[in-house]
Amino acid sequence: MDAQTALFQQHRQRLFGLAYRMLGRPADAEDVLHDAWLRWHEQDTSTLDDPEAWLVTVTTRLALDRLRRAKTEREHYSGPWLPEPLEPSEEAPADALERAESLSLSFLLLLERLSPEERAAFLLKEVFDYSHAETAAILGIAEDACRQRVHRAKLRLREGRPRFQVDRAAQQRLLQRFVAAMEHPNLDSLRALFAEDAVHISDGGGVVTAVLRPLHGADRLALLYRQIALNSNGPGTAYELSTLNGAPALLIWSEGRLTSVMWVEAEDEHITAIHAIRHPDKLARIEAVTKSAGSASLH
Repeated sequence: MDAQTALFQQHRQRLFGLAYRMLGRPADAEDVLHDAWLRWHEQDTSTLDDPEAWLVTVTTRLALDRLRRAKTEREHYSGPWLPEPLEPSEEAPADALERAESLSLSFLLLLERLSPEERAAFLLKEVFDYSHAETAAILGIAEDACRQRVHRAKLRLREGRPRFQVDRAAQQRLLQRFVAAMEHPNLDSLRALFAEDAVHISDGGGVVTAVLRPLHGADRLALLYRQIALNSNGPGTAYELSTLNGAPALLIWSEGRLTSVMWVEAEDEHITAIHAIRHPDKLARIEAVTKSAGSASLH
């Protein structure tokens, strides 16, 4: 490996983490890194005082351009859009430990409240620990403008944050209770899982059956999941507890195919939000990795 390639590889994990948090899709983040590598390969690195700053700047601006296009495309997306999980192998332990919350699927979804420019400024300053001056230089804006973007981002995120943070053990317990209720579905056991104002959000992308708008209320969610259980339960159905993006998740299999990935937000041992990814393209990477690892299902 030549020195230029080695230097890029040295910073690759950080660059991927930034691009993924910007875009919410591993494949898009990889595309950004590929474009950044091409530009890096053409660059005379001997003239650079700070190679890392150059790479972060290029990666951020490429991700910004792609995110602006994606925002336009998502306006025509069929139903809600949810971020795509990383493969377990893509979650570097150090990154997951240092910035676990910013990698969670719930937090990535929260970032969708921000404009692309606010998202970039917030991530650089608050997640990747660049100063306002450094962030402004990366984005090519004045420092005061950078401060305003970060401030607006914090306000927007504060408005959308869950009221309480639930630890991993509580989330896992709720998912286990959810599985038990789905295996022997009745309205009382399902309704007991949900807070009164619980919401269900499902991403099928117009490719598979999914609720096209967020569904609110414990009664409606209990009816929905009872019907899903009655329609889908059988010898070929399996529920598997897993960890995706550093948090507990539930994988649902049918006849050996991954049909849904779910995660929850909760308060006082009740589910306040349940998110389900059903789009086959978003499940393909997780299915392939899980099968290759020979992971055993929960039931």
